[in-house]
Amino acid sequence: MSLRSPSWRSLLTVVRMRVAVAGGHGKVARHLSRVLAARGDVPIALIRSLNQVDDVTSDGAEAVVLDLERCNVADVAGAITGAEAVVFAAGAGPGSGAGRKDSVDRAAAALLAEAAEQAGVSRYVLISSMGVDTEPPAGTDDVFAAYLRAKAASERDLRERDLDWTILRPGRLTDDEPTGQVLLEESVPRGAVPRQDVAAVVASLLEQPATAGLTLELVSGVVPVDAAVVAATERTD
Repeated sequence: MSLRSPSWRSLLTVVRMRVAVAGGHGKVARHLSRVLAARGDVPIALIRSLNQVDDVTSDGAEAVVLDLERCNVADVAGAITGAEAVVFAAGAGPGSGAGRKDSVDRAAAALLAEAAEQAGVSRYVLISSMGVDTEPPAGTDDVFAAYLRAKAASERDLRERDLDWTILRPGRLTDDEPTGQVLLEESVPRGAVPRQDVAAVVASLLEQPATAGLTLELVSGVVPVDAAVVAATERTD
């Protein structure tokens, strides 16, 4: 039988991933769902409201209505069972107070991690933030300081778990057009990065098991996304 025949092509088709994305209606998350769906993966968008269903399904995602601030670990584990990976892309968002920075950016991230352990989903990518390594400097806005502390706490929690985690710390997020070129290393100068490029990096990280255990900072740069992800793994060998 020729290798060009349809039956051989079907046998050689790569089995893709089911990826649960917390904060599935957020800007980075929706870009990520589109990337995953376009390459044949199945994104599962965990969203807070029925009003968001049409948006995420239009991105190619399966919608699961699940409020991470009000559900329990069994609820989340049930929603992500059968996935190969989870991505925490949730955030309290602009206009929220310090309390919700903690309940979303810290507590919900930890809830997803605990649920992943319970559901047997070992791969976890956490979208964190640059600037969490040290205590916020004096004069930092109280709410932004709470956000940084919540992200730092979510990182500490994740590192203590028996998961194949990767922590991604993007710089200042923008809605600029993506360039597809980034700077991705353990430590990079402060800078900005388009949300769509962040999503592309997350998608590439999911395809590179060797990125497990890495904490990487991300800003715009000159290296194509996939090459930057591979290079990040090689620097840690």
